[in-house]
Amino acid sequence: PTGGSTDNKPVQPVPEGLDWDFWLGPAPWVPYRGVCHWNWRWMMDYSGGQLTDWAGHHIDIAHWGLGLDYTGPVEIEGKGVYPRDGIYDAPTAYKFTCKYDNGLTMIVANDRQQPKGMGTIWYGEKGWVYVKRGRLEAEPESILDERIGPNEIKLYESRDHQRNFLDCVKSRKLTITPVEIAHRSISVGLLGEIAMLLGRKLKWNPEQERFLNDEQANRMLSRPMRSPWHL
Repeated sequence: PTGGSTDNKPVQPVPEGLDWDFWLGPAPWVPYRGVCHWNWRWMMDYSGGQLTDWAGHHIDIAHWGLGLDYTGPVEIEGKGVYPRDGIYDAPTAYKFTCKYDNGLTMIVANDRQQPKGMGTIWYGEKGWVYVKRGRLEAEPESILDERIGPNEIKLYESRDHQRNFLDCVKSRKLTITPVEIAHRSISVGLLGEIAMLLGRKLKWNPEQERFLNDEQANRMLSRPMRSPWHL
């Protein structure tokens, strides 16, 4: 699902064994409505909906294929559809465009606005390559039969994140997903959220990680914390 329903969940007694105040953490105080499992992701106080659910996965793969792991876009613009009532306020549909300083453009959209649904697709001058978990397609299909040459890039191989982490503890090598790459991946989703909420094109400095000449957008890079939480 792309977003939660617009139902107004009734206030409920906090279940025994749940420290609701601690669960909320630095987020604003709200009464308990039985939405802390799964459905928390549809509320902007805690998440960004499907967009931020999947940004860390598909944008990570897109950046990997483009050699943009340690940077970000310089321009972001898009539109989102947000619920008008109910307790869920994360976008139920979204599409935004990111432009990079090397001239590349990346479009991020929910599955119904993508040509092949959820996944990552790269378009080149001679065709395209599409990947999804457990699925790989290309046009022309002959691309998939080509062998990687000795001077071409070979990607990091890993069976799973847990095994890779333990192996890297022993070897001291970087994991397949170092923390900064994870940060850069999810940041694109968050930048898209800000651009859609403000409804305008934003300029971004990926080195300073600040918007250019837009203090309103920069204020949205962080949130007030409910006492006693602080950094």
